[in-house]
Amino acid sequence: MVTDEPYDDAAGLLEFWFSEEVSRRWFRSTPQFDEALRRRYEPLVVAALQGELRKWAATPRGALALVLLLDQLPLNIYRGQARGFVGEQQAREVAAAALEQGWDRQLSEKEKAFLYIPFMHSENLADQQRAVALYRAAGLEGNLRWAEHHCDIIRRFGRFPHRNAILGRESTPEELDWLASREAFRG
Repeated sequence: MVTDEPYDDAAGLLEFWFSEEVSRRWFRSTPQFDEALRRRYEPLVVAALQGELRKWAATPRGALALVLLLDQLPLNIYRGQARGFVGEQQAREVAAAALEQGWDRQLSEKEKAFLYIPFMHSENLADQQRAVALYRAAGLEGNLRWAEHHCDIIRRFGRFPHRNAILGRESTPEELDWLASREAFRG
């Protein structure tokens, strides 16, 4: 059961995030789950965004935990808000440094998937292509399908149209047509 008990270390966050209960909510969140994450982890997310947890990036699992705090948790905690995306660049930097060390080879498949995800969340085509290559090389077929989908969106539009309203960007007619279509991604 998700509780409000805070964890202030990387190991505790990873234990929580990769638990069976929480893993069921990774891509099927609810407002209640998002709120529970906010109550439990917002102080750590803020600390990570302010650079106060850089020391976590000194180990493979610490780097993974920092990526979660900078990339994934803000999407839940700040769902529908521009600040949900503010840690993405920092998350890519941490992930890139971990990859340079070869630390992804020390992680489980599920952990690798989240270490690579900041590249899939980027609106930069080179980052998207890197995500596709990483998921392909790791044999993470389910994640690869989504990485290819994200890459196709960036290749087509140069950005994620579903973020336009949140980020105060005006959508093009082509983006509006796509957003109204069945192929649109609303994540």
